[in-house]
Amino acid sequence: MAVFAIIAQGIMGAGVGGRLHESGAEVRTLLSGRSQASAQRAKAAGMTPAADERQLLAGADFFLSILPPGEAEALAHRLAQPLAALDKKPAYIDCNAVSPQTAMRIGDIIAPSGADFVDAGIIGGPPRPGYSPTIYASGPTASQTAVLRDWGIDWRVIDGPVGAASGLKMSYAGITKGTTAIASAMMLGAARFGCAEALIAELSESQPGLLGQFRNSIPRMYDKAYRWVAEMEEISDFLEQNPPSRDIYDAISRLYGYLAEAEAEAERGPQNAVRTLDRVLGR
Repeated sequence: MAVFAIIAQGIMGAGVGGRLHESGAEVRTLLSGRSQASAQRAKAAGMTPAADERQLLAGADFFLSILPPGEAEALAHRLAQPLAALDKKPAYIDCNAVSPQTAMRIGDIIAPSGADFVDAGIIGGPPRPGYSPTIYASGPTASQTAVLRDWGIDWRVIDGPVGAASGLKMSYAGITKGTTAIASAMMLGAARFGCAEALIAELSESQPGLLGQFRNSIPRMYDKAYRWVAEMEEISDFLEQNPPSRDIYDAISRLYGYLAEAEAEAERGPQNAVRTLDRVLGR
């Protein structure tokens, strides 16, 4: 039986853990400091709670870090010492939405422990019946992770160094979440100047495919916007060598922060950005 350790138990982490458990693997996690909702997700996914980091990692074949991107480096620092103390070390697979630069820093944190480090990027939503997100892996030791295909995950090893899988994730998310941000900004602008109805009519006639995409992606973004702030910051870091491109995603990060605040408001007034977008989209 393969043994996987996963931190944490968010929707994606619990989804991946549940798929591995369904496929017959032992899946461990760590619940200290986590919410009751996390504990409930872990239980539903068949994840076994470990008492501490050593029990989590001892005897495991693979460790998967699946966290908000802003927490990825801190977790690596936290686990480097317990990893170093083990004779048998699991491969450390960072699956977070981080820039290649961040992935390389995490690899440098893990390297002294002696554990293999694999860069990975998740594209798609959490596993559900009949569906798995695609997870890309890269780095000198990534080939050992190809066996995850046998455990119900659409796992793809790509030829490239540490940073290649993260770069693919950044590029894909920059396109998909970037276009959602641009459409949201333009619809808010159109609403402000009284031309939103005409904009939707023109999109319906000349760009029906795009309009259909935005009607799907924009409302689905509202409750995720707070998580996308750090991801857009990572994309900005990814594009550091091209300042105009870098600055686009720095601004998009701020836009998602603004939309996250609007979504979090208990009482939405008529000028609330999220309510305005709903009105423009005819929801």
